[in-house]
Amino acid sequence: MQNNGPEKPSLFKRFQTKVIGRPRNIHDPSIFHKLSLIALLSWIGLGADGLSSSSYGPSEAFNVIQSHPYLAIFLALATALTVFVISYSYSRIIEYFPHGGGGYIVASHTLGKRAGVLSGSALLVDYVLTITVSIAACGDAIFSFVPSQFHDPNIILGFKMVLVLLLIFMNLRGVKESVLILAPIFLIFIATHVLLLGYGIFSNVSKIGTHVTVFNNQLGADLTAIGFVGILAIFLKAFSLGAGTYTGIEAVSNGLPIMREPRVKTGKKTMMYMAVSLALVAGALYFCYFLVDIHPASGQTLNAVLANALFGGFPMGYWIAFIIIFSEGLLLIVAAQTGFLDGPRVMANMAVDSWFPKKFAALSERLTMRNGVILMGGAALLLMYFTNGNISFLVIMYAINVFITFSLSQLGMSRFIISNRKKIKEWSRHLPIYLTGLGLCLTILTITIYEKFEQGGWLTLAVTLFVITICYLIHRHYAKIKKAMRKFNETLLLSSIHLVGHPNKKPVNPKSITAVILVEGYNGYGVNTFLSLIRNFPGLYKNIIFVSIAEIDSGTFKGAKEVEALELSVKESLMKYVQLAQRLGFSTDFRMDVGTDVVETASHLCESIAEEFPKAMFFTAKLVFRHETILHKLFHNETAFAIQRRLQWKGIPVVILPVRIDI
Repeated sequence: MQNNGPEKPSLFKRFQTKVIGRPRNIHDPSIFHKLSLIALLSWIGLGADGLSSSSYGPSEAFNVIQSHPYLAIFLALATALTVFVISYSYSRIIEYFPHGGGGYIVASHTLGKRAGVLSGSALLVDYVLTITVSIAACGDAIFSFVPSQFHDPNIILGFKMVLVLLLIFMNLRGVKESVLILAPIFLIFIATHVLLLGYGIFSNVSKIGTHVTVFNNQLGADLTAIGFVGILAIFLKAFSLGAGTYTGIEAVSNGLPIMREPRVKTGKKTMMYMAVSLALVAGALYFCYFLVDIHPASGQTLNAVLANALFGGFPMGYWIAFIIIFSEGLLLIVAAQTGFLDGPRVMANMAVDSWFPKKFAALSERLTMRNGVILMGGAALLLMYFTNGNISFLVIMYAINVFITFSLSQLGMSRFIISNRKKIKEWSRHLPIYLTGLGLCLTILTITIYEKFEQGGWLTLAVTLFVITICYLIHRHYAKIKKAMRKFNETLLLSSIHLVGHPNKKPVNPKSITAVILVEGYNGYGVNTFLSLIRNFPGLYKNIIFVSIAEIDSGTFKGAKEVEALELSVKESLMKYVQLAQRLGFSTDFRMDVGTDVVETASHLCESIAEEFPKAMFFTAKLVFRHETILHKLFHNETAFAIQRRLQWKGIPVVILPVRIDI
């Protein structure tokens, strides 16, 4: 066998290591503690999505009531109430579903798989929009203070797309790293907005009598002109179109797996931080809009107009306002982070349930869901380009999808509470919260679709329907494979393989001709590979070595216990192969390793086996379809070919045996 010595990393690999970082050591028992987030960092990484929505949600609602500004007081109260109702319901979801997954898991477990795929698809589109809306709003906020000669649409769009690319690279490095980098931005936002809103309210305390008079006069005039029903209609429209304010609430329950133990306690504390901060900031903004009598200005966000109105007359007032709005723009970058944290996690959960290609459940060597991060970032770039980063258009799409998920979650939890009322002591206290949340969410969803269907609402529904259709096609393919494999196992009759004589307990001899078989679990697929080897090479091999990799994916990367359980399961499967081979007269043993990249880990393990057994031939298997298309390569990884290429370059012979599936 040719020995080329240690392989020098390629130029691309060295560049990737520099940019993304070195591989994580999954054998480090403290790795989960090191990568998990405490409540404060979770609030920054996940709660920033909700808090940053105050940059565009309240302004969208206030634009509807320009002729009726007194309604801002009612909007402030209704917004705070809605935030607390939805947040409370999601705190209970954290208790009942402590492994994360948010709306997708809730809908799947309480309403069935069809509701689950609807909720999951809506969430995926929502998280792409989280990235797009946040970055688009960031660009608009920052350019509010850029001289007008630089307000070229192409420059602004290019700036927004560069920000998306930067976030993709940051998230490929890892979750905690990206959150720590963005933490100072979050804290600056809190400090500057305490100044903005605190000064905005307290500077008008002396004028409170005047504002009460204005409130009474405007309300009285509207009651006379359009009546209570007319006022209610305007209020409900504004309330619904400001629904972007609530869009980040769901993120905390979905992101539980990245939180520090005890996760439920950390998650509930994070939810409390986010609910209180969002309710205070959004509510205070409505009060300030009314108290300062704000009106939209061309080329500026409403919050930028507010900052200029409050501080414009101060020495250095321009720069005070600039820092406030600049921090708002930067926070929106932090908010976009939520899409990269939770979007890939939803994909991973759906991949486990066969709604998405299985490779989206895989982790990279940095223990990130690289495939999901790249797909989310790529989709956000496309959406940003085709909508020109138009925030008003994007917010309409955003609010619709998040309230599809909210509505399903509230309905699912209502059903869950009713079904388990005998087990849940305080069910009668919790149920009204979910029913109230369901009523609020359905109201907002219905009015938003009705009001904005022709202005962009149809597009988000069409995109979501497209994603659902793709999910069903993928699911149907995997269902066919599962059915074919079940038939394959029945045909093979694993339980009736005729074993005679006493097991061969002789240890393997490194000098003998050895067959090394790569397997994945004890199943008909692996047994067929073993029996094909015996049938095609009768009497040739004296040793049989079974090899398997315990693959760490998003489903198992939750703690040391899950990894230990995975290793034990793989070892038990290998022992079954060893016992089968021994009963067929072979000297046999097994080798295993743990890793996130099966190709990388298996290749290194096979190289060490080749050194131990110089006369070894390596065997693996691959599903072969009657009519293979490019989709088969997408849905089924090309692990066998990838391992073969790696080992053959090292001079190690590898044979791929076909496993035919008749579909």
